[in-house]
Amino acid sequence: MRRSPIVIGATIAGTAGVLAFQPHAAPLPTAAASTAPSASAATATTTTSSSSSGSGSSGSGSSGSGSSGTATGDAISTQYGNAQVRVTVKDGKIVKLEALQLQGNDPRSLQISSSAAPVLQQEVLTKQTAGVDAVSGATFTSASYMQSVQSALDKLGFKAADGSRATLQVP
Repeated sequence: MRRSPIVIGATIAGTAGVLAFQPHAAPLPTAAASTAPSASAATATTTTSSSSSGSGSSGSGSSGSGSSGTATGDAISTQYGNAQVRVTVKDGKIVKLEALQLQGNDPRSLQISSSAAPVLQQEVLTKQTAGVDAVSGATFTSASYMQSVQSALDKLGFKAADGSRATLQVP
């Protein structure tokens, strides 16, 4: 019975310490919002190699049929800020994703988006589609990132080999 106040006090102190702990991640550099987002979102350069099947975007089961180019996806707005991604496709493969904007209206949003973006980027590059799963704890970042990627891929005429598309919607 003498030890119970010590155990209770230590439990409270330990719990308070865990709850007060806030790791600090390096901030993800974000580009400043452009004054004409519709102009930058509409920017896309595409080159399609000619093929015997006709149009590069209608090839069955192909990953873009050799199309190449860079496109900037739409800026997707959430309550925590915007997300906008630039996608580069080379020879029918997604080779580069660049986050131009990510959520960062407050330190917590910045922390979440800066930790989720590399995971989302790697998933898209690995699976070669915008139809990837959301990062746990980063629902808004995941959905807006994937929607922006999908809009860039649509501008490039890129189709995933399995026909998948981004299905996440911003809540």
